[in-house]
Amino acid sequence: MSVFRGLTWDHPRGRHALEAAARTVAPGLIEWDVQPLEGFESAPIDELAARYDLLVLDHPHLGDAIATDSLQPIDALFPAEQVTAWRDAAVGPSIASYTVGDRLWALPLDAATQVSVRNPARVASPPSTWDEALALAEKGLVAMSLAGPHAFLSMCSIAVSLGDDPGNGQGLFAPDIAVRAYEKLAALSAGAPAGTADLNPIGLLDRMRDVGDIGYIPLIYGYVNYASSDIVFSDAPVGAAGVGSTIGGTGIAVSRRSVPSPELLAHLTWLLSETTQRAFIPDHDGQPSARAAWRDPRVDAAAHGFYSGTRITIEQSWVRPRRPGYIPFQSEASALLRDAIAGRRSPASVLAEIEERFAALPHMPTPSHAANDMKAPA
Repeated sequence: MSVFRGLTWDHPRGRHALEAAARTVAPGLIEWDVQPLEGFESAPIDELAARYDLLVLDHPHLGDAIATDSLQPIDALFPAEQVTAWRDAAVGPSIASYTVGDRLWALPLDAATQVSVRNPARVASPPSTWDEALALAEKGLVAMSLAGPHAFLSMCSIAVSLGDDPGNGQGLFAPDIAVRAYEKLAALSAGAPAGTADLNPIGLLDRMRDVGDIGYIPLIYGYVNYASSDIVFSDAPVGAAGVGSTIGGTGIAVSRRSVPSPELLAHLTWLLSETTQRAFIPDHDGQPSARAAWRDPRVDAAAHGFYSGTRITIEQSWVRPRRPGYIPFQSEASALLRDAIAGRRSPASVLAEIEERFAALPHMPTPSHAANDMKAPA
């Protein structure tokens, strides 16, 4: 039997279920390597695809992956009825985010989006609107997720809640909404505890749990592993257009170098099955992508209400553009926003530069393999 190499991210949510399944369900089939989450934001996808058969990635990677012909379409490897079943079963746009050019490029193993989180000892109930969140910020109870790409992702989410669809109009943001979204982002960040702007979502959740000086974070990627009686996740605040949240999560992609065996395809099918998603994945620190798992009372109770508390947000979450260069762009845009928030740049010049950088990104290439893809082994 062939042994396949896979790469995932180094966190219990990213590795435990995959490693456990490789040991106990299909021993000898897959060897999983790990790298820090930030590694997926910087490593060229074509280089990783040249070394690994399976890649656990986020949907904005698809622009570079398709441009470099690094991945095999999933729908070329599995029967059409199976792909349809997965599309129907996925929570929110989890599977839609991996669909480009009418092809499916990754299987959504893990579903996550930006939601809110609070320390109930400091904030008794979650704000439902941005005005309520801003009132908490004026009391010094709010921190924002700003490190890495997250300042930009948070601004996108606020803009979506105000009625924008970033990247799908004449430019990146509608100009009037960009100003309003930035003003909210800056105001929410103004009174944050010192040092929080440098923390990624995991660091912020650690600080909320261990230090206790953060009462509320309006937008942060949900990590079910942190849910407890002391850290409570809820839906994101709403704006005039409803909930705004930028979906994340991860999908399993098959590289062009791989020749998937029937055993590998069967294992991937098992990972996405409803039984696995409702039991094995959450029982091994994972965060399932199947709507049935998000609605399962047992799964929800074990997660201290994480799934029922945030399900509305993920069902309505926004999918980022899939353009080549988008991964470094969102980190660069985030750094520019941090400069504006810190007073090192004017907001107007920052918003203008972000628009210019987005306009310079190549458009999504049209996949060229539709008629020639290898089908699943018999």
